[in-house]
Amino acid sequence: MNKKKDLNSLFVPTYSRSGAPMVSGKGVYMYDAKDNKYLDFGSGIAVNALGYGYAPLLKTLKKQGEKILHSSNLYLSEAQVILAEKLLKKSFGDKLFFCNSGTEANEAAIKFARKWAKKISPDKFHVLSFRNGFHGRTYGALSATAQEKFHAGFEPILEGFHYGDFNDIPGTEKLLNEHQYAAIIVEPIQGEGGIIPATPEFLKFLREFATKHSILLIFDEIQCGMGRTGVLWAYQQYKVIPDIMTLAKPVGGGLPLGVVVCKESVAEVLSPGDHGTTFGGNPLACALGTTVLETVSEKGFLKEVKGKGEYLRKKLLALKNQIPQIKDIRGMGLLIGVQVDGDLQAIIASCKESGLLLIKSGHNTIRFLPPLIVKTKEIDKAVSIFEKVLKSQHK
Repeated sequence: MNKKKDLNSLFVPTYSRSGAPMVSGKGVYMYDAKDNKYLDFGSGIAVNALGYGYAPLLKTLKKQGEKILHSSNLYLSEAQVILAEKLLKKSFGDKLFFCNSGTEANEAAIKFARKWAKKISPDKFHVLSFRNGFHGRTYGALSATAQEKFHAGFEPILEGFHYGDFNDIPGTEKLLNEHQYAAIIVEPIQGEGGIIPATPEFLKFLREFATKHSILLIFDEIQCGMGRTGVLWAYQQYKVIPDIMTLAKPVGGGLPLGVVVCKESVAEVLSPGDHGTTFGGNPLACALGTTVLETVSEKGFLKEVKGKGEYLRKKLLALKNQIPQIKDIRGMGLLIGVQVDGDLQAIIASCKESGLLLIKSGHNTIRFLPPLIVKTKEIDKAVSIFEKVLKSQHK
């Protein structure tokens, strides 16, 4: 590796990256090529739920790697079957579809919903999503992402997508009465839009309206699922069951894996050839996914996540009382957003220089989403660094 060369010059400029490349990780820490140590409170954008170098994952990696890495979806895969059975047992779903990522999962969910709705009416193809939500960057998922900054330069988006205001029941009801909808897609907690939780009343309204008018309700749990909120799936926080749930990020243990979980009524409209993927449900990713699911499902694990989330929230609320530029603390479990007045990019950059990795969410919020195995002493350290940076920014 040429240390003098601008390494970003190798890549299409779709990311704004700086600093030395990351080379390794252990626990909740990452290390770069210059031996700098970082406390990672971004978890690879919610992927590394079990942190770095987690022994059971490494054991699974070796065991499955020695068996088979790829077989294609022309054949049943033992690793797929094992994970599928466990995911369905621990969720509302009757069937599932494996793919490679969150945007692929949402693409599949939208296709499934439109195919399902065609049996009712050829005009029933519209999809409702919500402003500040994020569902991916491929065209179907991008069209469902109600943020103009992601659309800019890529218009026109696909036909039939409409946007409502999150948590606005009267406005959403008006929109839903204007078209024949196949699906409503919503994040129980808006991850890229500022860590905004849905109100229980809003999700309950969506469920009731969707049921009454034969519309599929899709929950995008790509960021908030797999234990992140202190329960296995965020829909369990609300006691509202969707027809389809999309998963990705932590589910593959660090490898690309997406999942569409659905009810039998959705699955039964699909036939061979309606959808597919070359790499989706890769045996190695599925084996790691089983280890992640088993770990997160261990007795007491989610209770600890909930407790650590409450601890982090209390620490941040105490900070809010001291530092006026902190305007709000939002979220659930270990998915917390801190709304801040100030230059977020400068704050995040200063935190990195001080050994703490954080991620922006929306235009005024910083995300705290550490690995679920984080310890309270590591939370203390992260909050301490954050406090020092904020105070130094506003002397």
